[in-house]
Amino acid sequence: MTLDEALSAIREGIEPGRAEGAAAYHKAQREYLGVPNPFLNDLAKCWRRAMTLEDRVSLADALWQTDIFEARLAAAKLLTQARIRPDDAVWQLIKGWVPTFDSWAIADHACMAGQKRLVAAPSRTDEIADWINSPHMWTRRAAFVMTLPWTKQNHPSQADLAIRDRVLGWAGDLAEDPDWFIQKAIAWWLRDLSKHDPARTQAFLDVHGPRLRAFARKEAGKYLPQG
Repeated sequence: MTLDEALSAIREGIEPGRAEGAAAYHKAQREYLGVPNPFLNDLAKCWRRAMTLEDRVSLADALWQTDIFEARLAAAKLLTQARIRPDDAVWQLIKGWVPTFDSWAIADHACMAGQKRLVAAPSRTDEIADWINSPHMWTRRAAFVMTLPWTKQNHPSQADLAIRDRVLGWAGDLAEDPDWFIQKAIAWWLRDLSKHDPARTQAFLDVHGPRLRAFARKEAGKYLPQG
């Protein structure tokens, strides 16, 4: 499938008036077509079934480079799949997108694809460890969003616990980050962790909670026992 064919397929889902609302909501300066998410989900699902992995990577790259909102979402969805073998090219492409993140919706879709690749090869957390030192806020945030699967395990292995503690270390390093999105990402990570590992969450908040902004501290402890 060519890029032009893919964009034509995406444009078939345009809903009149939707693009203006999306542009106002997401604020980032780019073209918005006004295509709803369920349409993109169905389209990406069909593409994943019909295309080779090499062609999917090539198309995802081309779609991302258009900088069209829905094209970038479709690019991420095209690569969001648990079982991909081999997946090195997919992982490298997703990592290459991170420095271009500039809005939460696009970043979160790409991070969902990144989560699958980290779960497939947890050693890749070594490759993202330095992201928390980036001057690019969205890169710092991606380190937390991509590692969210490690908040959800009920029976983590020792290796999983090591990653869990590593990310908590990152959260401690950035506990005083002034950016709202970083505070929100840390709170999100801790809130989800608290459902499966309340002891670690509480221990983190006992040490670092006073350094978080009030809203983040409250969100992080939302599901912890009170009193």
